[in-house]
Amino acid sequence: MKLNTFKEILAASDELSFVLPNGTLIPPHFHITEVGKFTKDFVDCGGTIRKEEVANFQIWSADDYDHRLEPKKVVEIIEVAENELQLKDLEIEVEYQSDTIGKYSLDYANGRFDLIAMQTDCLAKEKCGIPEKTILEDSKEGLSSCDSSSGCC
Repeated sequence: MKLNTFKEILAASDELSFVLPNGTLIPPHFHITEVGKFTKDFVDCGGTIRKEEVANFQIWSADDYDHRLEPKKVVEIIEVAENELQLKDLEIEVEYQSDTIGKYSLDYANGRFDLIAMQTDCLAKEKCGIPEKTILEDSKEGLSSCDSSSGCC
């Protein structure tokens, strides 16, 4: 989900709730402790230089059980980030603490925001000799999706 879509949904909402991929609701007394812009410059395993930018939200649950973050307040925080960080209409990535900091993409359904688990991927499959199959399909077949002689892995 992109930032402008998120803000449009918030503008029409009276309450704000987030759901983890396993269906568990994030406690309603959560805080959005950060709104930022992450820029990642990197070289993939095929040698291609890449740059990614995302809008980043960090959600945190504390022992402040009386706290309830209103959608209007979140829009205000985003507007500060847009002005101060030149935050554009970027894809949103959400961080939330579980066993470690989890990274999620965001979707909206049934009046709530769903955190969607993110997966790693090879960005240079054609250079690594990896066939266009998902890792899940390979796992089902008991195959490894990485050829150790490819120089990629």
